[in-house]
Amino acid sequence: MSNLPAAVLFDIDGTLVDSNYLHADAWHRAFTETGLTVPTWRIHRAIGMDGSTLIRDVCPGIDDATADRVDELHSRFYKDDADQLRLLPGAREILAQLHEAGLRVVLATSAPADELAILRRLLDSESVLYAVTSGEDVDTAKPDPTIVQIALDRAGTDTGRAVFVGDSVWDMRACQALGLPTIGVLSGGISRGELGDAGADHCCDDVDALRNELDRSPLAHLL
Repeated sequence: MSNLPAAVLFDIDGTLVDSNYLHADAWHRAFTETGLTVPTWRIHRAIGMDGSTLIRDVCPGIDDATADRVDELHSRFYKDDADQLRLLPGAREILAQLHEAGLRVVLATSAPADELAILRRLLDSESVLYAVTSGEDVDTAKPDPTIVQIALDRAGTDTGRAVFVGDSVWDMRACQALGLPTIGVLSGGISRGELGDAGADHCCDDVDALRNELDRSPLAHLL
């Protein structure tokens, strides 16, 4: 058996914090402000993807200056409405529960530093966190697996002693590239079938539901 520590890596947006629809609205408003029409459902489908990749995915052919403006506006609109953010059920509790069980709890996100600060204040769980990543650590976010690898490195472990919990197909694909076991939660608005097709080893409604089925999830062998 490996002597490496056991760790659980958590995405934040859509997994611990109910933020995906706020992001979708902020992106929609940003596109509209720059004179572009992008249906909100297409934006929602891309949430969790690297921001610059999202812009070009939903608006092919956009020029660099307009893309930069959209990105800037999205950040402003999101932060303006940050008081609408709420924790998802069980978010704070599962972090504490897994920490108390001896796992190293890591927030594996590429959120920009200013947005991450908002999310961390809302989570109010600093005492149980072993490590945190942010957008400052990488040039490109998920589905590029780099941020996940950085999270593993900061946890001091490897894919055989860790599990990732996330809500998007981009989370699952990033982890698949590394061979890291994954748990998909439906709280980001993506279906069980799509998460499974993207590589999720286990799916549940949200992290509160996960708390009740830890022994049936990939986390069981770490606990």
